[in-house]
Amino acid sequence: MNSNIIVGIVVAVAFGVLWYTGRLARLTAYVGETSEELKKCAWPTWDELKGSTVVVFICILILGVFTMVVDFIFAALVRNLT
Repeated sequence: MNSNIIVGIVVAVAFGVLWYTGRLARLTAYVGETSEELKKCAWPTWDELKGSTVVVFICILILGVFTMVVDFIFAALVRNLT
């Protein structure tokens, strides 16, 4: 049996079960409400998004360097104590 046919059957059965139990209506309402809430959000502009990405990248770089320096210092201390 072709795997696409099996996937189609599984999706059809899942859809039928959701519809029969009434969960499909709740799922539809949830998706609709989520869509409405997302329309209310203030999305950043591309320039704001680029600026935030640069800030995050720099913070990750600084944190990484700090972690490496602290690790190097502790490793040197442990080497000297043993």
